[in-house]
Amino acid sequence: MYELKPLRYSENSLEPYISSKTVDIHYNKHAKNYLNKLNNILNELNYDFSMPLNELVVNIEIFPIEKRDDVLFNAGGVLNHDLYFSNISPNRNIYPTGQFLEAIDKQFGSFENFKNEFIKKANILTGSGYTFLVLTRDNKLEIINTTNQETPYLYGLKPIMTIDLWEHAYYLDYQNRRSDYINNFFEIIDFEVVGKLYEENIK
Repeated sequence: MYELKPLRYSENSLEPYISSKTVDIHYNKHAKNYLNKLNNILNELNYDFSMPLNELVVNIEIFPIEKRDDVLFNAGGVLNHDLYFSNISPNRNIYPTGQFLEAIDKQFGSFENFKNEFIKKANILTGSGYTFLVLTRDNKLEIINTTNQETPYLYGLKPIMTIDLWEHAYYLDYQNRRSDYINNFFEIIDFEVVGKLYEENIK
């Protein structure tokens, strides 16, 4: 069966940017609910859990067509939450370095340009979804929005960074001030983790 990655930090360690109550509800209720639903559906389909989850979503045709939406929705929920919770932390690694910084400078001109573009993209997303930094098939960096629990893996893209823009990710702390949540995301992003993902995926 699939599992969520465990949190690398205590639930209160992202304060004041994200409260312990939000982390608790978001991780232990919402994220785990996607996991439980996914595993239950796959058990009902007698799936053997042989593929990594990111490969499963691009091989969705192995499942009956009437079950594919449920599998994709909940698999996306697990993948997206895994990435979100792993690329934030209290470690204050809020500036990229090394190869990853070089790639950002090449693609966006500077880190500030990248940051501004990511924030701009997140602010224009309507409804529930995510803003991702992804690697394209030719290893270029791109910022994209997806809705609901859609995962970039469906499009042959490799996500290395994301902000969760569902209301449950921020509403207890920010209410309707979603833009403040988006700006503060850059106070808890862990670019050491994102940079390692970048290096792993360009090999």
